[in-house]
Amino acid sequence: MFATYPYQGRTFSFNPNAPLDISLPLAPGENQVNCFWAEPVQFDVIRVGNFVGSVAEGGSTNYKRVHVTPHGNGTHTECYGHISAEPHATLNRCLRRFLFVARLVSVQPRPQPKGDQVVMLNDFRRELEGGPDATIRPEAIILRTLPNHKAKRTRQYSGTNPTYLEPALGQYLAEQHIEHLLLDLPSVDREEDDGELLAHHGFWQYPHATRHAATITELIFVPDEVEDGLYLLNLQVTSLELDASPSKPVLYAIT
Repeated sequence: MFATYPYQGRTFSFNPNAPLDISLPLAPGENQVNCFWAEPVQFDVIRVGNFVGSVAEGGSTNYKRVHVTPHGNGTHTECYGHISAEPHATLNRCLRRFLFVARLVSVQPRPQPKGDQVVMLNDFRRELEGGPDATIRPEAIILRTLPNHKAKRTRQYSGTNPTYLEPALGQYLAEQHIEHLLLDLPSVDREEDDGELLAHHGFWQYPHATRHAATITELIFVPDEVEDGLYLLNLQVTSLELDASPSKPVLYAIT
């Protein structure tokens, strides 16, 4: 069964029964991806009087409290509220559409003089502006960094100065009207940068020409067998009135 999606005067076909989930799951324990010194995810059984929220412990139902830090645990999507004090700058208010034409691009970061690994604008542009899909301007970019180690699924990033983007890349994406950026890194900016967050500011054009509907999704994982190219992206989030939410981006191959 195939469905169609109209975009820029074209009609794309995709199989809704063949999803490609590029999110990392949220689960308790130490062996889960983690960054920015967040506490591990916790699932706590609710106990009230004689009631126990665990079927395994004799309860009638499972009923648990979840402790999670969106920016530090697993795949998450954030809006400009991440760098703004505006009370209404929440993801639930900013993200109002959930289907987008996306381009998957793989790029090798470059080592810098002080040892940092950085995804450079010129390398990204070379990949984006080449190939058979270059004539189609996507709404979303999915950035896969190389080499694509499976250790990304469980890596403990805190204090390791992970790979990040050249700040000019955030500005470039805004100029290209890319509304949604998804990447397999903890952040678009350096782990410790004295609060400058230049790639965040460039991408959202904050605060002078803020792109309110634009989002950044971090800590995804795109398996090697998923080839670079065009996809239909379904960006699923929870309805939290926060700057960020755990998320589940799902891709569909399109023709």
